[in-house]
Amino acid sequence: MSRRRQIYEGKAKILYEGPEPGTIIQYFKDDATAFNAEKKGTINGKGVINNRISEHIFTLLGHIGIPSHFIRRLNMREQLVKQVEIVPIEVIVRNVAAGSLSKRLGIEEGTPLPHTLLEYCYKDDALGDPLVAEEHIACFGWASQEEMQDISAMAIRINDFMAGMFAGIGIKLVDFKLEFGRVFEGDFSRIILADEISPDGCRLWDIKTNEKLDKDRFRRDLGGEAEAYQEVARRLGLFPEGESEVLDLNSERKKRGK
Repeated sequence: MSRRRQIYEGKAKILYEGPEPGTIIQYFKDDATAFNAEKKGTINGKGVINNRISEHIFTLLGHIGIPSHFIRRLNMREQLVKQVEIVPIEVIVRNVAAGSLSKRLGIEEGTPLPHTLLEYCYKDDALGDPLVAEEHIACFGWASQEEMQDISAMAIRINDFMAGMFAGIGIKLVDFKLEFGRVFEGDFSRIILADEISPDGCRLWDIKTNEKLDKDRFRRDLGGEAEAYQEVARRLGLFPEGESEVLDLNSERKKRGK
């Protein structure tokens, strides 16, 4: 890994130059951050599980016609993806009031929303990823009107699919974050789904108990973060062979004395 050229390191992933032009290797870390990286820690095995979950969801989304940067998973912690120009907007898709929405508007957490709500944040860590309106996006040229139409349409379709998928395994999809990128084909570009979809960027609650199965366990010092991520993967059927990889994660934790 040290021989590869590192392109970027973020809070949860490291990007390396891919084996072919126009490709990137995405490495999933165990690092966990919250509150714009004010809180930092480690969730052992998180990178392995997020890699598997994101691969699974991106593959299924591809089957329903959602274009993405995902090419294939390379190993337990890495996947090969297309190089894209990231649109500097995070799309927050909300089905139930939680987190910052509840705090901003005084809506009790857990209140179902009348309909799916899309919010947009400007991607800038130094500014704390501020909430912006579509007028800001148009004014500052972060994305064109046509691109925003594609982004919002894909976000709604992704939500419809994922909400049904998770409901089928007893999980409520409360909200989640999406990122999109541009791929260039000659003089033209098109919008595709990028980044990852995992418990790091989704709020996932057990339908019956409302138990949190996502990074809120880390944010709110609830404990059991690794077990929650493993439970999501288990319900998705990603450890079919005796949950061998979960056992590997437990072995890794024991070696570290955790």
